[in-house]
Amino acid sequence: MSEVDSPEITSVELGRRVAQRAEIRLLIDGVLTEATNGATYRNLSPATGLVLGDAAAATAHDMNRAIGAARRAFDETAWSTDRALRRRCLEQLQTAIEAEKEDLRDELVAEVGCPVMATADAQLDWPLSESLRYPAALIDEFEWERILDGGGLFGQRNIRTVVKEAVGVVAAITPSNYPIEVILNKMGPALAAGNTVVLKPDPNTPWNAARLGRLVAEKTDIPAGVFNVVTTPDNDVAGLLADDPRVDLLSFTGSTAVGRALMRRAADTMKRTFLELGGKSALIVTDGADLSKAIMATIGACSHAGQACAVNTRILVHESLFDDLSAGAAEAYRQLPVGDPAAAGTFVGPLISDAQKQKVLGMLEQARIDGAQFLVGGGEVDGLDEHLRGGHFVAPTLVTGVDNSEAIAQDEIFGPVAILIPFATDDEAIRLANDSPFGLAGAVMTDSFERGEAIARRVRTGAIGINGGSFYGADAPFGGFKNSGIGRQCGMEGFEQYLETKTLAARVPRRA
Repeated sequence: MSEVDSPEITSVELGRRVAQRAEIRLLIDGVLTEATNGATYRNLSPATGLVLGDAAAATAHDMNRAIGAARRAFDETAWSTDRALRRRCLEQLQTAIEAEKEDLRDELVAEVGCPVMATADAQLDWPLSESLRYPAALIDEFEWERILDGGGLFGQRNIRTVVKEAVGVVAAITPSNYPIEVILNKMGPALAAGNTVVLKPDPNTPWNAARLGRLVAEKTDIPAGVFNVVTTPDNDVAGLLADDPRVDLLSFTGSTAVGRALMRRAADTMKRTFLELGGKSALIVTDGADLSKAIMATIGACSHAGQACAVNTRILVHESLFDDLSAGAAEAYRQLPVGDPAAAGTFVGPLISDAQKQKVLGMLEQARIDGAQFLVGGGEVDGLDEHLRGGHFVAPTLVTGVDNSEAIAQDEIFGPVAILIPFATDDEAIRLANDSPFGLAGAVMTDSFERGEAIARRVRTGAIGINGGSFYGADAPFGGFKNSGIGRQCGMEGFEQYLETKTLAARVPRRA
């Protein structure tokens, strides 16, 4: 049983217990090690603001060692060509993670601040069920080579073969909001395709990544250097992954601003980039939609305190339903359980850091100055238990009275905030949904599948649900249009982005 299943435990006690089992070392070239200079940095609890413990603070020298190890492992071992080895190692890793699943669950609640109920879905259980298994199965099922027809131009005869092979060294930079989900959905396909990996997790959530490093080192046959974990709070150290010519592909999930900066740096070495970035996704509620289901759908903007790039933070509502939905959603927001993420009933926990809390509060204050109306929330949380008063909580917030062109409706907030905007026709709803610099996800709730599909096909976004449909899955490509990124994670498309394509042509001698 997970310790967070106990109704008595708080984040304070959970943090103490998790710290006793935390892995704080780097994994470089198959060795669990401290930073070169022995430096560490503090891992803080988002729920309490207290220090959970330490993590290794890697230096530039450590990052260079990790990149060099990954380069050698790709160039000098059989990892990229031995498919049976890759399949066996991913199966070993799956077994190893499952053996420590409950420790990992507690760790996520403690350092990520995600409510324990969220670990039953996208925080842990969903990705653990398939994020390694799906790409591991592709090792045997994927069409690694194909023969082209023809090849007889100018009287010559050629046999032409298209070959798929690993890109090389992959730098994976992952965020704090869904760390295990994103890490597994990067490392699974990257390793299955035959690449080597340097993982740099978000500095706010180092322990879950370091745990994976220990499991790779101790519980699998993955050769030294194939998978490396480098934790650091130093952005200059992390930036080496974009600069270094030994890295062939940069796979980044995070904010659009950081994604742009990394893309510029990666351009100097012409490395391939996959960027899964921000979102300002729209939920379209048409006339004829089920009002009660639509009201429930609005609370998705507050899941994990709004720290999810794909949640629907713009609620576009047909004018005939606007007043009723606004009133119903406001009441639902008032009833959302906010508090200790270790408590089984909590739906809204803390933001990851005080800096993020202040950013969200600043955006809300600017919206208030600009004339926005707050139906619910709009500031900090009142009445928190004493042990949570150093945490980073923002109240679930519902905003109306704003135009879609205003900053609060255009910028990603990454907090528990949703904006309500009315529309008159389906065409207007589609125009509003597309009037955004982002295009990551979305949803439609309407009176028929056919109408919902017609709307969904016109919204420029990477994924969209119709009447409650979920697009999540290791087999489903995920990524965005416009400022929401480049490329796709998961699915066949996500697997192929970790591959290069080569065409072989052999001349066939003329017959006498």
